[in-house]
Amino acid sequence: MNAVKYLPDEYDAKGQLRLPFLFWLLLLLLARTWILLVMAGASRQQGNDLLALFYPDRQAFWLGLALGAPALTGLLLTGYRARWPRLWQAWRWVLALSLAVNLAWQGATFASGNLLASPWPLLLTLFDGLALLWLLANARLRDCFLPEQQLAE
Repeated sequence: MNAVKYLPDEYDAKGQLRLPFLFWLLLLLLARTWILLVMAGASRQQGNDLLALFYPDRQAFWLGLALGAPALTGLLLTGYRARWPRLWQAWRWVLALSLAVNLAWQGATFASGNLLASPWPLLLTLFDGLALLWLLANARLRDCFLPEQQLAE
């Protein structure tokens, strides 16, 4: 006898397991540089000041955009989970790699002593570490990346 793993309410109209709310927050956390770029573009006069406040080093800004690109692609892929199932399955590991590289970069920046003036980088590093643990350990999120056939077994 097969036990029901998820209730019918936890599936969307396409029959796919709904993504957890924290997954959307994880994508926003990873795409934070892109969000800052949009905010700077929306506030025309203070845009440069806003970017300089969060990213005084231009190289860090470009690296932040590169590390946020997998999250933006993940946002787009959520609508195509059934159409590109193999790409969707692999995207969990792409996001985990992006978070791990982000943590390594922040660790190297902390080791050089550049980010210790403010508590925000330390807080973001903590959130990145928690997001990586949750991405790898959460069973429901792991099931969201499985094809429907494997989930039904």
